Amino acid sequence: QVQLVESGGGLVQAGGSLRLSCAASGRTFSSYAMGWFRQAPGKERQTVAAIRRSGGTPYYADSVKGRFTISRDNAKNTMYLQMDSLKPEDAAVYYCAADRITVLHGTTNYWGQGTQVTVSS
Repeated sequence: QVQLVESGGGLVQAGGSLRLSCAASGRTFSSYAMGWFRQAPGKERQTVAAIRRSGGTPYYADSVKGRFTISRDNAKNTMYLQMDSLKPEDAAVYYCAADRITVLHGTTNYWGQGTQVTVSS
């Protein structure tokens, strides 16, 4: 099993940047595919970005391509989401997730508690 803890959320003005972190417990972080999801009030959960166990070409939702960057440091058991050029529509609770194969199906059992991102216009 793996336990996930997000951090780095907060309030930022439109056009600003935030860096989210997801710290994972255990010694097998590198054996999990990882990803970021978000959910705004009244909206469905959305896949934001995903990264394979060894890195490689990440997946990004069209709405964040060119603005967000997902990365992982397997030595530190940590995944990151660098968010630049933030827009008000990026405001949501952001969750990290882990899965042995892929997080893109959205049904993994391993989720963090979420971190709030608020973007003021």
